[in-house]
Amino acid sequence: MLYVRFRTAGAEAAPGEEAYAELLGLLAEFSPVIEALPPDAALVDVRGALRYFGRDAAGIAALVRVRALARYGADCTIGIAANPLLARMAAHDPAPGDDAIRTVPDDPDAVAAFLATKPVTALHGVGQATARTLSSYGLDSVGRIAATPPATLQRILGASAGRRVHEQAHGIDPTPVSSAPVSSASRKGTTRASASAPARSVSAEHRFDHDELDADRRRRALLALTDDLGFRLRTDGQVARALTLIVRYADRSTTTRTRVLPEPTAHTPALAATAYALHDALALQRARVRAVSLRAEDLTGAEHAGHQLTFDQQAANARRLEPVIDRANARWPGAVRPAALADPPRRTA
Repeated sequence: MLYVRFRTAGAEAAPGEEAYAELLGLLAEFSPVIEALPPDAALVDVRGALRYFGRDAAGIAALVRVRALARYGADCTIGIAANPLLARMAAHDPAPGDDAIRTVPDDPDAVAAFLATKPVTALHGVGQATARTLSSYGLDSVGRIAATPPATLQRILGASAGRRVHEQAHGIDPTPVSSAPVSSASRKGTTRASASAPARSVSAEHRFDHDELDADRRRRALLALTDDLGFRLRTDGQVARALTLIVRYADRSTTTRTRVLPEPTAHTPALAATAYALHDALALQRARVRAVSLRAEDLTGAEHAGHQLTFDQQAANARRLEPVIDRANARWPGAVRPAALADPPRRTA
């Protein structure tokens, strides 16, 4: 299993949408089982490719890196492990000498050693609230969680969450790579990926001109991203059931948090409120943030989604006005946007 994170070589930025599609096409040369994780990552099941290429997973990872850099000027960090959880953690794990290919051996002792000192938030899906709950019982590392009886974790977190956290602490992740069929076709000497199924997520990223310390500017960036995501969802006739925030720091580390929306929606204010809540829950304080990304997930057709009625006339008017704003922006891009995103007035002498 490979977890691949793409970056623009020399810029440490996520690739654009077109470049990302090209890179997915590159991965399709090695395996048809690919799960796209926009805006800059993907999971690849390469078990069926090992014999064909006559290489192990690390050898295939090396080929991916060389071709990505040679064809598209993209560098990548690749985590290799037996399942998506460990591969993802390996890719995000700082490695000595900044080694770009990081492997977790498929051995119980090696997996236990890799996980032992990791903070509980390193486990996929464990947020700050769950981490605080576990830490209040002295369970502040993955190793300590692994040594805790499953029944104890279930009493603390509930049956389902306790069982899931216990399995992850032992490096167990039965989640398969969920892929839409991906085909590659040559166009003007490049490879472009296309999925035959509708997108399961849409994403947008804002990269700051400098490492950003100001929380208000980060929130302004999140508003711009939700405005963009909401417009794209409504244009495609889709709604999202969940929203994921990805924060990238100056030291190249990342924090990822996901929250299920109160109801499936493409309403910009609802998306913005959730994005703000995710951001505020991180309590970043003086963190040096390089970029923020939002991913609208678990998409479904808008015609299948219900909407909770409200007595808030202002909110109801905002929903009725959205289609009008969308038509204006479709004809004149950026013509109408939230007032908070307006450029500040210029000072005159």
